[in-house]
Amino acid sequence: MNKTSIRAAGLAIAVLLVCAGLAQAQSSPAKKKDKATAASQTVVAQASPEQLAAADMVLLGTSQCEFNQSVDVTRSEKHPGYVDLRHGKRTYLMKPLLSSTGAMRLEDVRGEALYIQIANKSMLLNTRTGQRMVDECVHERQRAASGSMRAAALIN
Repeated sequence: MNKTSIRAAGLAIAVLLVCAGLAQAQSSPAKKKDKATAASQTVVAQASPEQLAAADMVLLGTSQCEFNQSVDVTRSEKHPGYVDLRHGKRTYLMKPLLSSTGAMRLEDVRGEALYIQIANKSMLLNTRTGQRMVDECVHERQRAASGSMRAAALIN
């Protein structure tokens, strides 16, 4: 597998996951007051065994992203099986889900954001607008995996 096909496969997976997430997140726009009320009333479900297992596989720590941005993922202290994702001034409580493709989906409990971790990069999406907030986020373990993929491609 060459570098181009690895990137194409990763992008295809990300697009499929985004489409699936957007289909679930479609809802009518709420007024600002309704949004504030909904945020304060968000109920966080107890994590299932599958979710707890997925939380153990999340890449924790800081990922460096395009345009000198970063994303920081830490375990939630208040909610076992969940993680806190910080980007800029915002912090999101995220529910980890392992997809059938092996990608890690971190879904914001309020339905505002989706963070996808694949083998060689991650991206943060606004599920309400369907736009990327930040892309090309690379964790140290993803950087190592990309190096291994490049080395394997050179051998073949």
